[in-house]
Amino acid sequence: MKFRCERDVLLEALSTTGRAVGGRAGNVALSGLHLELAGDSLRVTGSDLDLTISQTLTVAGDTDGVVLIPSKLIADIVRALGPGAVDVVVEGDEVQITAGRSEFSMRTIPADDFPRLGQPEGDEVTLNAADLSAALKQVVKAASGDDSRPILTGVLLAAEGEGLRLVSTDSYRLAVRDLPGTSVLSGDQSVLVPSRALAELNRVFGDNESVALRLGERDASFEVGGTQVVTRLIEGEFPNYRGLIPDTYPNELTVNRGELMDAVRRVRLMAQEATPIRLNMKSDSLELVAVTQDVGQAQEVIDASYNGEELTVAFNPDYLIDGIEVTPGEEITLQTVDPLKPAVMRGADSADFLYLLMPVRVS
Repeated sequence: MKFRCERDVLLEALSTTGRAVGGRAGNVALSGLHLELAGDSLRVTGSDLDLTISQTLTVAGDTDGVVLIPSKLIADIVRALGPGAVDVVVEGDEVQITAGRSEFSMRTIPADDFPRLGQPEGDEVTLNAADLSAALKQVVKAASGDDSRPILTGVLLAAEGEGLRLVSTDSYRLAVRDLPGTSVLSGDQSVLVPSRALAELNRVFGDNESVALRLGERDASFEVGGTQVVTRLIEGEFPNYRGLIPDTYPNELTVNRGELMDAVRRVRLMAQEATPIRLNMKSDSLELVAVTQDVGQAQEVIDASYNGEELTVAFNPDYLIDGIEVTPGEEITLQTVDPLKPAVMRGADSADFLYLLMPVRVS
């Protein structure tokens, strides 16, 4: 194998595909990146079997071939090179990387050890990349990062009316985003996609206008430009999230989103050691309070419109900030029942997204 490529182009491909490399214990091949050159087309693939990321780029090809190279080392080498062209030559079980006066030689991994990766065989559906990216930013962060509860590490994709619904929860908060008119699934069909894969997908959208989705029985494939993200689906039953959302809310707070965000971030400075932030809601104002024993306290009042009985509700400040960040619009509403029941945050002018947050019990 022999080709030439601009450093920045090659580095972007190595970095993107390298994020799928896990290096499973006992499988050296999964610590490598698989490079396959055909003419001027170079396909770079990284995988840990659960997640596979491939990127196809155009290079100046000389000799076709296949090679498996240690992922981290090749990326570190290319990153350290100066700007300009990089020459890659594979001879036997060694690969030479040359740029300017720099030259590296490294041993390869037997390419035959790299697993043969199948492709989902479902029908291809084209989605609007900007809409999907915005939805993923709103729901992915609410998924759990605890692998001991794999069901909660996924994002539910379900048919909802004539569109698609995305749902995630870590049992402390819940994010629900609807994409009306986006027909991917039919009837009561749903799939559970690992949030890790969707987070990686969101990093590769760039300026692309569309994304091609294929859903198989056990896998899902997303293609954006020259990048493909393939992930195994999570098996199991997603929690009945609809039962978590109260039908009615007697109390509703409306507040400027930017002012609330700034106030929470300031007050949060005193919310140390898992201290919650208390929201004291009154007819024309919202008071935010954080008190940490033996450290100090913070208090701030901002203008707000409130309908309901005066109420104090406390929230985890990080979860509260996450919700404010992804709720659309200049004004947001916070709907509450009482200090112990779930609260729901929405954009004042948006019906397509809600963020449910469990309160924290305080004395």
